[in-house]
Amino acid sequence: MEDILVTGATIVSMDAERRVIADGAMAVSGGRIVAVGPREEVEAAHSVARIVDGRGKILMPGLIDVHAHAGHGLIKSMGMTDGDRWEAICGEVYTTGSTPEFWHAEARLAALERLRFGVTCGVSLLGGGDTVMRTDDPVYGEAHAQGVAEVGIRSIVAVGPTRAPHPWTYATVSEDGESTRYPVDFDRQMRTCETLIERLHGSAGGRVRIALVYPVLRDEHEAGMAPGDYAEAVRQARAVRALSRSAGVLFTQDGHWRGSVRRADALGLLGPDALLSHAIDLHDDEIAICADTGTRIAHNPSAVASIKGRCPAIELMEAGVVVALGSDATAPDRSGDMFRHMQQAMHYHRRHYRDASVLPVGKALEMATIDAATALGLADEIGSLEPGKRADAILVDARHAHLAPANMPVHRVVAFANGNDVETVMVDGEILLEAGRPTHVDPLAVALEAERQAELTVARIGAWDALDVAPGWGRTRG
Repeated sequence: MEDILVTGATIVSMDAERRVIADGAMAVSGGRIVAVGPREEVEAAHSVARIVDGRGKILMPGLIDVHAHAGHGLIKSMGMTDGDRWEAICGEVYTTGSTPEFWHAEARLAALERLRFGVTCGVSLLGGGDTVMRTDDPVYGEAHAQGVAEVGIRSIVAVGPTRAPHPWTYATVSEDGESTRYPVDFDRQMRTCETLIERLHGSAGGRVRIALVYPVLRDEHEAGMAPGDYAEAVRQARAVRALSRSAGVLFTQDGHWRGSVRRADALGLLGPDALLSHAIDLHDDEIAICADTGTRIAHNPSAVASIKGRCPAIELMEAGVVVALGSDATAPDRSGDMFRHMQQAMHYHRRHYRDASVLPVGKALEMATIDAATALGLADEIGSLEPGKRADAILVDARHAHLAPANMPVHRVVAFANGNDVETVMVDGEILLEAGRPTHVDPLAVALEAERQAELTVARIGAWDALDVAPGWGRTRG
């Protein structure tokens, strides 16, 4: 990595003192930050190979998205006005309707979207809903990881088995479109996860990591499943959690609510290396459980789950729980723009409390930077601009009309900026976005291949009608 000096920027460091430096500079060497401070001091102490002009810009840590889904980018919005059709499409595509080429193309598209919006690190579950993971064969996870690596950002790829009972039906699709279906049991999915950990965890120069996921078990599962099936689901959940601990990888679950945190605690699934997504309508004792166990929360304020129930993020944080922001992107109706989700989070909780002072901009920014890094167990490496940390940073061009006048920089980037204001992105000190253009991939080629794979997938599952605009689309209710 070449030595870099970013100079003349207003720096929002997110360090322990939360320093904001009006005319600052950051020196980078060997992919790590070696100095952050006033421009004159840093320039005098460091000679570098490359200078990046930060004048008129805000330098800040790369944003972190702690919860999203791989695969969604190529089927977003399909059938979403037709009841549960979109969820059904997810289930079909992620088991029998996708190819390695689908996962590679979608990974590049989603990673490029993140890069363009200044998201330097994100979690992506390899599938959709709370249970359908593409873990019948390692080839799909490998294709995803390769796509992300080509763009260059960090990714934590969450893989795991489907919820009991098994087997589930999966399929491979040949080049001529022929589908071969086969049953997949829990043991096969676990072998896939073990293989992906062995092959991918820490790959791409440490930028690709693996996490493990097991579907949430709620009261309705115990009540609605055959006793033997539920007992097997409990065994499986504990087995996945044991593997996460022995492998030293993050354990995450998607869709906690209705007392499920109590159940996860009773099953021994919680801890500082556990990240629970959505966490809506928690009871007071569940908030206390999260605090007592050190369990982290992924709050997705723009998600459908946050419409159906409320994540008590304020109460959780006041109890001492680390709560970070996720996009739940990029479908059915969201994006990977974490500026958008910071703004949504503030309005979401202010509306609940009817108090405009709730969740101030500084805390919202923490939830997408240093708190997010803490939730992922990476706070020693990323999440703030400090000497010794990896040089994951972005420059936001503050010279646009909607960001003027150039004062109160934390308010500017949280309350008014959007992802398209990001001009420069670096990861490990490597510049991946320059003047708003990616340096590793051709964005048009990425979009065109994503379009091609989306069309192939829609044809494969026979779902062209799911792309139609619903009659009466201008109504106030669906």
